[in-house]
Amino acid sequence: MSLLTLIGFLVLTGAAAYAQTLTGFAFGLITMGGIGLTGLLSLPEAAMIVSVLTLVNATQMLLKGWRDVAWREFRLVMIASIPMLFVGYALLETLAGTQADWLRAILGGVIIISSLQLAKKPEPLARPSRNVSFLFFGGIAGLMGGMFSTAGPPLVYHFYRQPMPLLKIRETLVTVFALNAVFRIGLVGLSGDLPTGSAWFGLLAIPVVMAATYAARRWPPPLAAVTMRRIVFALLFLSGVSLSAPAVVHLAGFT
Repeated sequence: MSLLTLIGFLVLTGAAAYAQTLTGFAFGLITMGGIGLTGLLSLPEAAMIVSVLTLVNATQMLLKGWRDVAWREFRLVMIASIPMLFVGYALLETLAGTQADWLRAILGGVIIISSLQLAKKPEPLARPSRNVSFLFFGGIAGLMGGMFSTAGPPLVYHFYRQPMPLLKIRETLVTVFALNAVFRIGLVGLSGDLPTGSAWFGLLAIPVVMAATYAARRWPPPLAAVTMRRIVFALLFLSGVSLSAPAVVHLAGFT
């Protein structure tokens, strides 16, 4: 990893950590979208580094926020998320070697759908959803987390519709992401697919993530929540299109 590449990666992860601390999500999407677009790392290596950095960000946030976690909903999500995480990781391993265009197209599509989801604030429900719905969305999140370390979109959509305080929603989401990161890191280690060589320099982003998390907590921007959502939406949508379009064109045989 060259010095310029490392600097770009540090800036990207710092921005992602800042956004996640304010919203409770978006770290994996922003980081993986930026990496997929720029080619700073291979997607499997990037997903591993993102898992570690997600865990750092979540741990720092939960030092004070763990009391606000909705533990019942958290348990339901994790029951379905953990086994599907293994399925998602297996799919990543299958596609990473010979189907790189498919991998980029899928990641780009996930990012585009997620950005469109952010563009419209979900309408809150009158009463909490049934247990089976948390199992369903937890399973989808686990699949996405296993593939790209981006478990956020389905859970963000589902939790932000629940009649519960925003603080509780944010801390619950962060806790889910933290535990998913622990399992994914362990899975990569057991599989012997740890990043090699200069990819490990990506861990130099740890102090950057910690500083960005602290800054977001200490000095949040003077922006309305809807403005922040629109900024994240625009960045994600553009990165998703830029990432998936070339892959789709290549798969269609136009190049």
